[in-house]
Amino acid sequence: MAEATLTISSRNYSSWSLRGWLLCRMAGLDFATEVLSGDPASRAELLHLSPSFLVPRLTHGAVRVWDVLAIAAYLDEWKPQAGLLPEDRAARALCRAISGEMHGGFTNLRSALPMNLRARYADFKVWGGAQSDIARIVAIWEDALGASGGPFLFGERPTLADAMYAPVCTRFVTYGVALPDRCAAYRDHVMAWAPMQDWIAAVADEPEEIEELDMEF
Repeated sequence: MAEATLTISSRNYSSWSLRGWLLCRMAGLDFATEVLSGDPASRAELLHLSPSFLVPRLTHGAVRVWDVLAIAAYLDEWKPQAGLLPEDRAARALCRAISGEMHGGFTNLRSALPMNLRARYADFKVWGGAQSDIARIVAIWEDALGASGGPFLFGERPTLADAMYAPVCTRFVTYGVALPDRCAAYRDHVMAWAPMQDWIAAVADEPEEIEELDMEF
């Protein structure tokens, strides 16, 4: 029996569920994944209307924690050797800053390019507000990769920041967003990352008709 449970929403549509799940994998937590009701109408109603139905939600013994950054902080305290944050103090501060920016920003990108792992849109027109968000993300990635040398944002090992920006990588694939070479290589590296491949493979078991959801509760 797993020592923890992570409750998530749609694997195909929920970027926050993906982030929480990646963090648990990165921390080496022995956890089971509990997906909300498979009935699309019931799931949508719960997520839209119930303020107490918080996802992703980690239950670990007596601890119940939700919100991706709170989950990350808990896992880092529980197992600091997992390396969810870089060792260098300056890099650690930057990792927190760009993760917080992803957590609280980029609303235009979220609205215009919702996460949808199954879909591919050729010649998708990205409107101006979302373009500004994309430009900012490119600047963040270029800065971090330039300093660390990659292949992840802070070097050889994935950190909190990579979990936060992984769903953005999927959006860039889904909507065919053109990127500079270094950012495109980073996107491809994240998409090929073993935990991401495991998540993508599990999408096949999810009902296709589920309503698109990209919410933080």
